[in-house]
Amino acid sequence: MELPLWLAKGLYERKRRVLSVELPKVYREGWRTVFTADPNVVDLHKMGPYYYGLGSQMMHFDCPENPEIAQALLQTFIGRFRRTMDSSQNAYNEDTSALVEKLDCLEKALFKSGQSGLNGFQSWEKGQASQLTASSLVLNYRKRKINDVQP
Repeated sequence: MELPLWLAKGLYERKRRVLSVELPKVYREGWRTVFTADPNVVDLHKMGPYYYGLGSQMMHFDCPENPEIAQALLQTFIGRFRRTMDSSQNAYNEDTSALVEKLDCLEKALFKSGQSGLNGFQSWEKGQASQLTASSLVLNYRKRKINDVQP
């Protein structure tokens, strides 16, 4: 029976474990070996748009494979991070839909952040950026009196 994650966690964490949890197929050993071989060839969005988020939530359930799952999540993220950020930095004014459609939601947010940084840098380089202003922290900073510093 399939249950929402929040309900499964609630029923599992009580003193009486009412249910047992079966790992989704993408976190099982067969898929972990695929991710270990080359994480860039896998369409994470197709496997589950929240691959990293769900994987980290699966750590709440007592499973003997948790250390391997955690390692696979980390290695998959590390293996895909460079390509994601390189793609975001080298796709200025290009259609990026083909690149983004295979990414997990976390990777899409990173890609979008990289694109935003690149666009900001490009506009600054062309002199189209807005005027630099002082940070609100700097504006609200007041010099301390010497009496406040000494005990």
